[in-house]
Amino acid sequence: MASNWRMFAAVVSVSSLLVGVAACGSGGDGDSLTITANAINSAGGKNAAEAKWIEDWVIPKFVADQQAKGVTVKVKFQATGVADEDYKSRIAKDLKTGTGADVVSLDGIWVGEFAEGEQIKPLNDLVGADKVKAWDGWQHMPDTVQQLTSYNGAQYGIPQETDGRVLFFNRKLFAQAGLPADWQPTSWDQVLEAGRKLKAVPGVTPVQLNAGTSFGEATTTQGILPLLAGTGSTLFENGKWVGNTAKFRAVLDFYRTLYSEKLGDAELQQDAKGREKSFEKFAKGQVGILLESDYFWRGVLDPSAGSFPMTERDTQVGWAKIPAATPGTGVNHQDFVSISGGGGRVISPKSKHVELAWELLQFMNSPEALKELIVGGGPRITARQDVNADALGGDPLLTFISQQILPITSLRPALPEYTQVSKALQQATLDVVTGKSTADAAAAYGKAVTEAVGKDKVASD
Repeated sequence: MASNWRMFAAVVSVSSLLVGVAACGSGGDGDSLTITANAINSAGGKNAAEAKWIEDWVIPKFVADQQAKGVTVKVKFQATGVADEDYKSRIAKDLKTGTGADVVSLDGIWVGEFAEGEQIKPLNDLVGADKVKAWDGWQHMPDTVQQLTSYNGAQYGIPQETDGRVLFFNRKLFAQAGLPADWQPTSWDQVLEAGRKLKAVPGVTPVQLNAGTSFGEATTTQGILPLLAGTGSTLFENGKWVGNTAKFRAVLDFYRTLYSEKLGDAELQQDAKGREKSFEKFAKGQVGILLESDYFWRGVLDPSAGSFPMTERDTQVGWAKIPAATPGTGVNHQDFVSISGGGGRVISPKSKHVELAWELLQFMNSPEALKELIVGGGPRITARQDVNADALGGDPLLTFISQQILPITSLRPALPEYTQVSKALQQATLDVVTGKSTADAAAAYGKAVTEAVGKDKVASD
């Protein structure tokens, strides 16, 4: 998701006095290569850890790496720290007019929109298919992760980080409810059964499944999309958005069952600060099961630096894969499913220094660079499995997601209409949580999606 991704901005001034730089397309003294992203190295600044990584490690190391090749490079850091939508608007304008950076950090969900607008082009077109294929990093990225910066089968950039969603649960509450400490449900019914047992524990919300519009995109990515994947459907397939289909109605039925039986807190889903409150309740031992990404583990519950630190996190918090509706009915006939987000970097089609930009992209996604990012910025799941295997060994949850979730995960559709469809999805869950029938909520959703994208681009049955 855009808000969760640490981005950076750097300006690289390149001397063109050397033959090596001339080979990269530099034309005269003072030519420069610019990289932009949304990060600022200041106390409390946006994505400060990554900005610091750029200043303290990437810049001197890249300068030295280029010097070893006979190329003199001067690097400057250009800080940015604005709201994600403001950043998106700025780079969209810059890419369209050619006035912006050569290398641009981009949330994966924006790639399709920018590609459709011809603001970015495939790496093969810019760098050459042979050079792109020759980069050894691809072999260490699962296909699902590579898709973070791809669209319609073409690769537009290099992914940097990703995440994955699981079911977190409180082992102490599970013990009180007579549930196992190594719980792994294999169907939606088993999740509901666990919720019914947890309901008997006083003062506990059995299941937190994000719903409604106040949770925003968290409802879509930590609720609807994993469930939809569990029916064997993705949100966009065969050129059409999922509308009022039987599989979508099955998702709404699950929501309706969970909240009508009061296994979840319907009022919390309508609270403007509902997500933060759900985090706090879990940290205090008042929520049994919660569907979230690894951010919940490393950013919310972290005992030393979390927004809602949980002292006994490492012993009390368990996790499980999200089951398909029934075994084998998930996407690609999977037993378990997930949803991932993330982003990476692309090269501006109007860059005058594409080859040098490609060198920098490779450098910043090398094992050495990404390991240093983890050391300086805290645990995170990178796009490279070789890095994850080496650098995440001490974190059981991140290792679990890297090894067992990324190979089975799915991504959000990177299309311009996604935002409108996502809002319609959120409204549909709010409708059933507040008492509307599944049929009526699904019909209203189907109508909203049709109005947003056109009847010929909506599947229904």
